[in-house]
Amino acid sequence: MSATLPVAVPPLLKGPGFWKRALGHPSFVIGAVLTLLLACAAALSFVWTPHDPYDVDMAQKLAPPGGKFLLGADAYGRDIVSLLLVGARASIVVGIVAVSIGLVIGTAFGLLASARRGWVEEAIMRVADFGFAFPAILSAIMLTAVFGPGMVIAIIAIGIYNIPTFARITRASANAVWAREFVLAARACGKGAFSITVEHVLPNILSVLIVQATIRFAIAILAEAALSYLGLGTQPPQPSWGRMLSEAQTLLFQAPMLAVYPGVAIALAVLGLNLLGDGLRDLFDPRLARKR
Repeated sequence: MSATLPVAVPPLLKGPGFWKRALGHPSFVIGAVLTLLLACAAALSFVWTPHDPYDVDMAQKLAPPGGKFLLGADAYGRDIVSLLLVGARASIVVGIVAVSIGLVIGTAFGLLASARRGWVEEAIMRVADFGFAFPAILSAIMLTAVFGPGMVIAIIAIGIYNIPTFARITRASANAVWAREFVLAARACGKGAFSITVEHVLPNILSVLIVQATIRFAIAILAEAALSYLGLGTQPPQPSWGRMLSEAQTLLFQAPMLAVYPGVAIALAVLGLNLLGDGLRDLFDPRLARKR
């Protein structure tokens, strides 16, 4: 008769001590604030914008900041603030879905490779190596040639790009957990590979996956902006930070702020997510936690 073993959960995820350390960690706090502002901007765009971001008014073309438009208007007379708010929504949607694709599929393959080993592990890792040869932009170009440009194509391309990264990180982290004593004890009690993976391995690598997902979110925002800039991502009339940069490049000397606003928005979003990821990595590392 097999004994019942408790599910191993990282101690850093339990109790109020984590949040006490988090609030005292500068990178985490700054990153969390910037990320929260990004999320609030996207959420606000669903219920309110100063003006209709799809309303073209050529009479207001390149209107200066102040008056009717807080940050001015673009080359089509659209409100910059409204475009930035709705653009945040597009970036978050692409980031969440693309990272989720990579996280779910990559983690599943990584756990499978770690649990089965042998030729299964070798095959999955070689496919992951092959996947690294296709960055998001190259994948988007190939998919666009077949299906045409669009947000869905950008999401799929970025998601495919994320799968090998999550697979490798999951496999490496899971291999370390499989060598731990409590896993050996679970195997001695008769538990199968699937049960051990779900009850013991996955909970112990969640912190690594959370940190990696946060960092990949920032990369996904950059990739979405790059694809939209090249005309392969979000399509008109849907606002996008990358396309705002693309439209502003011909007006750099006439209205340079049209490029500054979306550029600053992208920089702050990526900075916030990177700082958040760095902070979470430090907080989840037991050695660093003991030093604080």
